[in-house]
Amino acid sequence: MSQSPQPIYLSIERAMEFIGDANGVLSLLKTLQQTLSDDLPRLQELLDQGEVYAANRILHQLKGFTPVFCVDSLVELVVKVEGMSKHAEPSELRTAYAQLAPQMEALRQEVIDHLSSHSAA
Repeated sequence: MSQSPQPIYLSIERAMEFIGDANGVLSLLKTLQQTLSDDLPRLQELLDQGEVYAANRILHQLKGFTPVFCVDSLVELVVKVEGMSKHAEPSELRTAYAQLAPQMEALRQEVIDHLSSHSAA
């Protein structure tokens, strides 16, 4: 079986700087994985329905955790899309999120891969 590729968006080093211990990082990564699994499909659904206000609440939450767990390039993109969700037309926000969504899904998979390779047997 091949080794998982190096994460592109997940930064365990950054999480360690913020949180301070490996068990805390793993615990919060489990929460992050659940949040991403629940919220990413819901966010897409809200955007498809033109529910910008509700989408903003999810994007705001995503903006809150990205500085702890993610590389700067992803943080900047999440901040940009979250900012747009405060004033953009639904179609503009859908377009912006369409560019962000694959990266957020990749992040979700990186978190799953990290947890599966670092969970206690």
